Amino acid sequence: MNGKKKNRWTIIKGQELTEMDRIILAAQERGKLVPTRSLIKTPEQIEGIRRAGVVNTGILDMLTDKIHAGMCTQDIDDLVAEYTAAHGATSACLGYDGFPRSCCTSVNEVVCHGIPNEWEVLEDGDIINVDCTTILDGYYADASRMYVVGGRTAPQWQKLVDVAWECLKIGEEVCSKPYVYVGDIGNAIQKHARKNGFSVVRDLSGHGTGLQFHEDPDVDHYGHKGTGMLLVPGMVFTIEPMINMGTYEVFCDEEDGWTVVTEDELPSAQWEHTFVMTEHGVEVLTH
Repeated sequence: MNGKKKNRWTIIKGQELTEMDRIILAAQERGKLVPTRSLIKTPEQIEGIRRAGVVNTGILDMLTDKIHAGMCTQDIDDLVAEYTAAHGATSACLGYDGFPRSCCTSVNEVVCHGIPNEWEVLEDGDIINVDCTTILDGYYADASRMYVVGGRTAPQWQKLVDVAWECLKIGEEVCSKPYVYVGDIGNAIQKHARKNGFSVVRDLSGHGTGLQFHEDPDVDHYGHKGTGMLLVPGMVFTIEPMINMGTYEVFCDEEDGWTVVTEDELPSAQWEHTFVMTEHGVEVLTH
């Protein structure tokens, strides 16, 4: 539990127990980690998060035809900032704990949290992850996408990008029904990455989101079935596996305090979506 106070599912006085109440209480009795009621979004909140997701997806779609060799990563940030403002939204990244830009641009061996700048110029064959979190009317949606500069890269690098996408989809497939555990997601993702000769970053995870940038639960992309928090209808969270070509170990650039790089400086790839768990499994709120 990492020293955290154990969550408890509280019963609303005077209300009849629902099926969800019974499932959560049974898991709680078995010592499983369960959500608090504060993590369950209302239909109105989910609709707000969905609208934020539309804008966030629009940003990443727009970049598909814009990213090219010869542009700098600051150019990407300028495009993100312009699109965000034009759609009445704001960037959750900008100013978050001092982060200075509207998105993260992570090129080649950068795992995540790369800071856009004017001196990092893209070349044909580079792979880049652009990560955006959009706030619209107080609701948050978070997603990232990989782009191959020039449309072609080394075969093994392309495989890395493809397997990272497959890992995201495998995580989604695990959540095709409610009442799975976070560890079920991580276990399936880790197995697929290993099968393809890659590793999964352990120092960073997905997370709850929607009303704040980062909420419970942490969504690790490795681990064991039946561990981690129980995922129940109404919970909103990201799955965002970071898959490395070499070691899973990473380090943070001491100079800027943000940029996370693979320890062996081999490339990394990541895809991310925001999901809401429903009675019928997850719905994707970003694309």
